[in-house]
Amino acid sequence: MKKKRMYSATALAAFTAVAVGATGVMAEETIFTDVSVSHPYADGINALTSAGIVKGFEDGTFKPDATVTRGQAAKMIAGALKLDTTNVKNPNFKDIKTSNQYYSQIAALVATGFVKGYENGTFRTADKITHNQFAKILTNVSAVYPIDATALLTEAKVVFNPTKQLTRGELSSVLATMLAAAAPAPQPEPETDNYKLSIMHVNDTHARVEALPKLMTAVKEQRAKTPDALLLHAGDVFSGTLYFNEFEGQADLPFLNALKFDAITLGNHEFDLGDSPEGHKALAEFIKASQFPVLTANVDFTKDSLFTGMFSDLVSSEPENGKIYAGMIKEVNGEKIGIFGLTTAETKEISSPGSIAFENYIDEAKKAVKAFEDKGVDKIIALTHIGYDDNPAFDNDLILAKSVPGIDIIVGGHSHTQLDEPFIVDTNTVGEKKDATLIVQAYQYTDFLGTVNVEFDDKGVIVEHDGQLVEVGKLADDAEGLKLLAPFKEKVDALGSQEIGVTLTEKLVNPRKSETSPISVRNSETALGNIITDGMLAKAKQYTDKKVIMAVQNGGGIRAEIPAGNVTLGQVMSVLTFGNTLSLVEVTGADIKAAFENSVKDAPEEHGRFLHISGGKLTYDSSKEVGSRVISVQYFDEATSSYVDLKDDETYMIATNAFTAKGQEGYTTFEKAYKEGRVTDLGLSDWENFKEHLTSLKEIKYTPEGRIVDVAAPAEK
Repeated sequence: MKKKRMYSATALAAFTAVAVGATGVMAEETIFTDVSVSHPYADGINALTSAGIVKGFEDGTFKPDATVTRGQAAKMIAGALKLDTTNVKNPNFKDIKTSNQYYSQIAALVATGFVKGYENGTFRTADKITHNQFAKILTNVSAVYPIDATALLTEAKVVFNPTKQLTRGELSSVLATMLAAAAPAPQPEPETDNYKLSIMHVNDTHARVEALPKLMTAVKEQRAKTPDALLLHAGDVFSGTLYFNEFEGQADLPFLNALKFDAITLGNHEFDLGDSPEGHKALAEFIKASQFPVLTANVDFTKDSLFTGMFSDLVSSEPENGKIYAGMIKEVNGEKIGIFGLTTAETKEISSPGSIAFENYIDEAKKAVKAFEDKGVDKIIALTHIGYDDNPAFDNDLILAKSVPGIDIIVGGHSHTQLDEPFIVDTNTVGEKKDATLIVQAYQYTDFLGTVNVEFDDKGVIVEHDGQLVEVGKLADDAEGLKLLAPFKEKVDALGSQEIGVTLTEKLVNPRKSETSPISVRNSETALGNIITDGMLAKAKQYTDKKVIMAVQNGGGIRAEIPAGNVTLGQVMSVLTFGNTLSLVEVTGADIKAAFENSVKDAPEEHGRFLHISGGKLTYDSSKEVGSRVISVQYFDEATSSYVDLKDDETYMIATNAFTAKGQEGYTTFEKAYKEGRVTDLGLSDWENFKEHLTSLKEIKYTPEGRIVDVAAPAEK
């Protein structure tokens, strides 16, 4: 006979510690807005959430008092017991098909004998589960697991009432308490001579100055845990909002200095002003006023006099603030850390560097690593703005990690990649094993603060690591940060109300489907979508010698209408709020047709993936099967001044936003092109392109033009 086991707060704390170890989330913190620390089921709810067994709702609540259905309970119980839900036998309930969302969990529980259906052969997933029914399940579980159902309910603070319906909070508390005994108590880590290093990092912040007070809070919280953590910026401070348009980096700088960055590298957007009459004056002034060194090993400033005396193509043991170096050596907790920078060579094609030149990133990285090793430094960080998996024809972090021995950590940017945990590269270019290189990147726009903790052995090799992204937007603004922001925000708010010199005689609508109209920006052509894509196509043609035949924009990215009257800058920005950039994609005619099949797969229902078009025409039939709806795709041939059909086997260049170009929302042909290096992100802000095009128009069209036609749509009356 199995011995029944009692559960205690100590056991639950042990389980909580295991959950925290796996996820980095403190179970005793308030995770949900409606579950306070004092809530009777808070420990259980938070522990199961931290362990990934349960989730809350999109509004940040858990709804602990909501009742649980039999299907929901099956899912939570199977998840808590970690049952195999992939290789299951069909329990053959009349009311559960294999496509049912709870099928695999119910089948796994039936196979173990923990649950049963009703005598009429049904399971009734939507029925509420009572305390009495749940107690029977616990009794069945006790035949396999050493639990006492009565004691378990008591320990979980659940007052048993046979007819009462079970709640989400009660179920979470019972399951967490049950699992607590199975969780080993956390053991102190054995002391080692390994050297520990912590790093905080951001990238591609793009003048999101209003987010920086929250970043200050995030950094302060991390420094409270790891006071000696490095803070690094992987480039693209410049461009993207009115803060940059007005202050050219000087609004960001007080925050970067206050945050005490250890180093930054330069991104391609730092060179955006090179074609202005002042050249790179704003960049030079930004660097001079920086209270940190700037690192880039593959950028040659010698032909630009603005940087005379500021640039050294060396690794410095005593770097000065406001100067540019190939790399630097910084002592942290008695150990020397080598840090060098890299900037994408693609800058010369997607920005305006002028006389500033870019050298081979692999060669310069090898030089930097050798310089560090010659000085006895065996812990090396590459601070890069070349992209995680960006265009291999230029440069990217994956190739760098495989090609240059000796790099331990790559803190990256440029591709706006969200790496939720460090990516490990442990083979070289020919597949041979090598010491691990970690790659980290923290998405974009200060949405996250990246953190990574590593342990090096006595040979400078990483033997342990962990890392995560801290969501900055959920944090409170730092009080000092708000004071820094105030004078800049006041001026930017005033700019947002400035008129751009365009007057609309009618509003540019951004419709959504309703009871009175089936038309939506997410299922139909709109005049606003046409203007946006026309601007994208016009701008794209300025940046490549190749023929760009078409531009497309996902309807989900068009967020607001513009009312009749004088258009303001703020209204323009409210239309395109996501800070997307313009990209070029090289694909075949067949690829483009496949993309449009994806675009209209939900029509006439709404979906954000629906594409608006410039330079082309789409005809489709929404009554046909998904995947066979496109009738024709044509583009405007300038040579014949007519629309011609795409040829499946011919290669074309199209323009779209970076979100779509990377294959989001099911655009697999674009995703494939991105992975194969057939996508070029021009780094041009979508709202700025839209504004420029809108102000250039001599005539504004307020109605659709027949670019997108659904032959199954009812005729207009």
